[in-house]
Amino acid sequence: MSGAIGPGSEGMNLEHIKTCVRCGLRYDWRRSSSASLKMTYCSHLCEAGDLGFTLEALLHAQPPAAEEVEASEPETAAI
Repeated sequence: MSGAIGPGSEGMNLEHIKTCVRCGLRYDWRRSSSASLKMTYCSHLCEAGDLGFTLEALLHAQPPAAEEVEASEPETAAI
């Protein structure tokens, strides 16, 4: 089904309506607060809830410094 429906000069185009994979809510993907997965999730909360993280956070994550990696490794006893 295509075409504009509803009030206003533009109305609501049904081609822009998606269903959230996590909560099942119908939403206009152009207005989704999910920065990376607008066509999948209605909001960044659903994205984080389903994946455990947001792709934006993953893209901006910094690798741990060498000192942090060495400190987190358990020491092994010499045999």
